[in-house]
Amino acid sequence: MKTIQDIINHKGGSVWDVRPEVSVYEALLLMKEQGIGALLVINDDKEVAGIFSERDYARRMMGDTGADTRKTPVSELMTKNVQGIMAHRTIEECMALMTDKRVRHLPVFEEDELVGMVSIGDVVKAVIHDQAFLIDQLEHYITGSF
Repeated sequence: MKTIQDIINHKGGSVWDVRPEVSVYEALLLMKEQGIGALLVINDDKEVAGIFSERDYARRMMGDTGADTRKTPVSELMTKNVQGIMAHRTIEECMALMTDKRVRHLPVFEEDELVGMVSIGDVVKAVIHDQAFLIDQLEHYITGSF
């Protein structure tokens, strides 16, 4: 069974982050530039203080028509109770956690060290790849052509 570490090994372990006082506008620009849907928010102690996602912006900021994204800090909109997953967990466990907690991004840890972040897209891509490989193997088995 494939693990979350396999996804990190394939895609790389780079994680984009911001500080809590960074403006929502700056965070959204970084997300746009990097083509990502979420940023970790890291505090002064270099710990995960939260996660800021497109969903946080859409649900919390858009309802406030008077809010200024250039003045509002990410800490006001971020999700503070961050779900994470250990690198040795299986892809299936990750999917179950994402579904149960209704999250699309998970920081990945090995012991206490942050080693990457996975999105629902990363997980679905890995599942599709594994299924395609299994189908190919079954077709070769059935037809006897190895």
